[in-house]
Order: sequence, then C-alpha cells, then structure tokens
Amino acid sequence: KMKILAVDDDPIILELLSHFVESMTDHKLVTASGADEATKVMQQNARAPFDSFLLDIQMPGTDGVTLARQIRSMDSYIDAPILMLTAMSEKSYIDAAFSAGATDYVTKPFEMTELKARLALVERAVDAPSRKTGKVFAAQAINPQGNKAVGPVQLHEPVSIYDVNNLIEFMALENYMQQLSRSDLFGSTAFAFTIRDIEGFHNTMSPFEFCSMLSDVGETVSDTLEGCQFLMAYAGNGTFVCIAESGWRPQPNTLANNVNLGLARTELFDNNGKQIKPRVCAGSAVRLMWKNSSSVMDAISEAHASAEMAAADFARAQKDFWYVGRTA
Repeated sequence: KMKILAVDDDPIILELLSHFVESMTDHKLVTASGADEATKVMQQNARAPFDSFLLDIQMPGTDGVTLARQIRSMDSYIDAPILMLTAMSEKSYIDAAFSAGATDYVTKPFEMTELKARLALVERAVDAPSRKTGKVFAAQAINPQGNKAVGPVQLHEPVSIYDVNNLIEFMALENYMQQLSRSDLFGSTAFAFTIRDIEGFHNTMSPFEFCSMLSDVGETVSDTLEGCQFLMAYAGNGTFVCIAESGWRPQPNTLANNVNLGLARTELFDNNGKQIKPRVCAGSAVRLMWKNSSSVMDAISEAHASAEMAAADFARAQKDFWYVGRTA
C-alpha cells in the first residue's frame, strides 16, 4: 500500500485519479492543485512521507519538471518514484522529465489499464530495498562512518548513484526508452562500460567504499561524454549503460581509453588509505534505428553483455600474459 501525492492544476484529472485509486487499488491518494500547494502538503506530511508522486508537467507557475527536480533534492524523496502525467508526448518533454528525475511517464488522456500497470511498476520500486550511495569527490577521503549508511550491495543489481550529470536510475532508463517512438530512436546508439575485476572490488570493499567507487567511475564517464547528448544508468555488475543521441556514432574503445585516463588522474582510496585503481572496458556500439520498444531493450542488453565480455576477455588476456612460458 502506497501513499501517493498527485499534483495537477486540472480538478477533473485529480477527481479522476482519486476515483481510480479508491476503486482499483488499496493505495492512499492525496491531491494538490499546484507546486506551491504540493510543497505545503509535503511539509505537513513530513513525519509520514509520501511513497511516490504523480505530477502534471504543464502547470501555471512552477511546472511539473521543476517540481520533480525540487522533490529529488529532498533527502526524504531522493529515491521516491515520480510518474509524470501530461498531454505532451514530444521527445523534448520526455527528455526534460527524465532528466529531472522522473521514473516513468504517462500521456493524457491515459487509459486506466495503462495507469494501473504503471502504478504496479512504481509499487515494485517502492517495495524494493533502497540503497543510497552518496557522492564522493575525487580527492575526498572516504569516511569510515559512512559504512553505517549503506546496506549490503548485491553485485548484479542496479544501485542508486546521485549527483552525476545525465545519470538516471536503470528502471527510469528502461521506461524512457520504451516511451520513445521509432522516429525518436533513429540515430541513437547504445553502448556500455564495465569496470574490470568488479567482483574483486565487491569482495574486498565495504558497501560504502564500493558505492563510492561506482559514483566516481560514473562521474568520470559523464565527464568524458560531456558535450554529447546522452543518458546513462548503472545496470549492475559494474556496468554503465549509455544511450547516445542525434546521430553521434561513438567509438567505445576510444571513449574507454579516455575514461581510464580520467580515472588514472583521480586519486581514490579505501578506508585504510590504500589507493584503488578502477579501470573500464567498453563493449560494442549498437544502433537503435528501426527498432520497436522490445527490441530496443534487447539492444541495451546486447550493449551491456558485450561490455562485460570485453572486461572478461581483458582479464583472460592478462592472465595468459603472466603465464606465458611458465610451467607447473
């Protein structure tokens, strides 16, 4: 059961949402007619925060994209799913919504079956254990006390990484790609970077150290891609999946070399003061033109898998190099 805040300047939409939630779910819905009222409602519910949000994009005064960004800046709601409701289906609105921290997107007039399915995804996201990482700047020593704030991290699962430009949640990236039309996808490319020996880092680091390393690697990838139109997400297993737009054809191996150069210039340390040296491998670039929503996800998986394979091939090559000419 979720506690949801719906914000829309159209009273008919709010009435429709209230009726839907009351009749088809066991969730509790609270409504607000604009961003200012929503802020007051959140303050009034500070002791019992909302689990998720339904936000209209086009509202007088503060619009839904700005409100989503404000919500994301609050510690209580840094992981709360945000579902955008809008009559605007242009890609620019979708991009703005997801860049502001949206989890999913539904266009008006929406079908109740679709809204119910989207809320079910939001509910699963709320039920999933949240994992906070906290950003660690390059030259900043890792605080041992931070271990208390980060629970166990599963190697193969996505984790939340904050304050990295153009990096969004992996579930949000999946939803974003599924919302785009074929024409929007034309010219886009998926590619990925995988951290070498990610299992070794995971096995020897505390959860806080591991998440901090992911944050710094993600920031280095983002800095390397600065100036390009892209979105990326951490997909688990040490892999960052990227979507490049506007017909740009990335050269993943060249980009990986630039990422590694950036990491080599970055001083990262574990809790014991020992320097750690994460490096990445890149997979193949997969074009997304003429693909439907299901095959787009296959393409993202292909890019993900090829990056992991590149990291595994690199590890085998290193092992072969050290054992060449040696006998038992």
